Amino acid sequence: MALGATFAALRHRNYRIWAAAGFVSVIGTWMQVLGVNWYVLAETGSATSMGFTVLLQALPTLVLSVWGGALADRLPAKPLLIGAQAAHALLAAGLAVVAVTGAGGLPAIFAISLATGAVSAIEGPVMGRWASTLVDRDSLGNALALGSLTNSAGRILGMSLGAVVVAAVGPALLFAANSVSFVAVVVALFSVREGERHAGEPAAADAAPADGGIRAGFRYLRRQPVVLVALALSFVLGSLGRNYQVTMAAMSDGPLHGGVSGYGLLSTVFAVGTVLGALFAARRADLGYAVLVGAGLLASGLQIVAGLAPGTLSFAAVILPVAAAAVVIDTTVGARAQLDTDYAMRGRVLAALAVTGSVSAAVGAPLLGWLAEHAGPRQTLVLAGTITAVATAVAGVALDRLRERRLGHRLTRVLAAPATRPVRRAATTAARVIRPAGVGLASATATAARVVRPAAAGLGAVPAVALPRPTVLAGASPVALPGAPVGARPGAGRLRSRRTARAIQDCAACAPDRGHRSRWTDLRSPYAHRDGCPAA
Repeated sequence: MALGATFAALRHRNYRIWAAAGFVSVIGTWMQVLGVNWYVLAETGSATSMGFTVLLQALPTLVLSVWGGALADRLPAKPLLIGAQAAHALLAAGLAVVAVTGAGGLPAIFAISLATGAVSAIEGPVMGRWASTLVDRDSLGNALALGSLTNSAGRILGMSLGAVVVAAVGPALLFAANSVSFVAVVVALFSVREGERHAGEPAAADAAPADGGIRAGFRYLRRQPVVLVALALSFVLGSLGRNYQVTMAAMSDGPLHGGVSGYGLLSTVFAVGTVLGALFAARRADLGYAVLVGAGLLASGLQIVAGLAPGTLSFAAVILPVAAAAVVIDTTVGARAQLDTDYAMRGRVLAALAVTGSVSAAVGAPLLGWLAEHAGPRQTLVLAGTITAVATAVAGVALDRLRERRLGHRLTRVLAAPATRPVRRAATTAARVIRPAGVGLASATATAARVVRPAAAGLGAVPAVALPRPTVLAGASPVALPGAPVGARPGAGRLRSRRTARAIQDCAACAPDRGHRSRWTDLRSPYAHRDGCPAA
């Protein structure tokens, strides 16, 4: 795709405004993420406690996200989104107060993290469905990829600035900056032109009604097995393959001996990798399931290598492509979840996607933290990478079967074509050389077809060579090759002998007098003419 196609969604004014505001908000969000993780790790010295904080932020999504999806399909989005931004700003300000005064300590941090997760659970499906109306359907996949790019670029700045600020003055300033960043989102909500938003597609015949509630959403998803497999794979990869906010901190504080500066470096490198992955996803015209499986296998294999990295720089070199693959996975799952489902159910489908991400974080973060403490960070990465590689392979087979074995058909064609091509060529050549007359030609062509058929057996549905029975018409030779046009000159193929050239002058008037015996072979020749024939 051309460079212009990479940023195609930016042609829409509403999306440009939204992307700019989102970039500012994302910077503040990732500054807060780094501040919370490092604050808890510094206070407790436990990776498990840090994982517990992530769990508290993700846990409300399990209960509230489905309600957010139902609200997204029923109520106007703008009032809900403005209220969510105000709540986020207040909670971030509360974190700043706790970090400065120490009031409440870790219980206050845990409570605010839980409340932040609750607001995000309601906000996520509403924002996703509303943002999808800022572009047309053809630009939706590109808009999702550019959203990943915005998140990745904001993560680079947020993590880089956050690492410097937290080492210099502590995490309180990070929380305050995040509180202010939500103002940009509110401004963007009022700046969007309602008349330029794009309405959704008509409801599909098998879609549940928009007011069917949560149960209707679950019933609809049960009829989408391909999407369910993609969500299951996203869960495994998200829980064991991409909780690097836990494993990077454990590796930096443990075997890599990088400390806070090393953790900041790894976070920045990871963010750079996400930018590269977002650019790759944006340049692809179609993010299909083959891309999902390929990225999952790549990320899993590199995760195993990361567990064996001897130092910070080598670990960072492996983390870079892992981050790129992670963004491709997230973007592909998000695109397929929206493009392969009905618009009237989009809020509830996005809620299911949010639940999947939250469950993966809720399960994976504490589990990886516990394994890092008891088995070691390196062993954790190797074990988790192995599990995700196996899960990705299984999901790839399941997707291939659900999508009518497209991969199997491709492999069959690839394997069958080289094997049958020489056999077909030999059978065709043999038919041209033999050229039996009359009934003999039918038996020869049938024999040639039987020669080809065993070679193709077992290689898929490769049709055997079928040579049609020739039809003898007036003015045409009975020895014309199969497939040649009526009246064509016999022997006009690759092999032409002197006897073949003589057959050009054959005519129907001489047919009753054929039977002249050759003085050389004592065989009857089908090419003899009667006496006085002008063609003789």
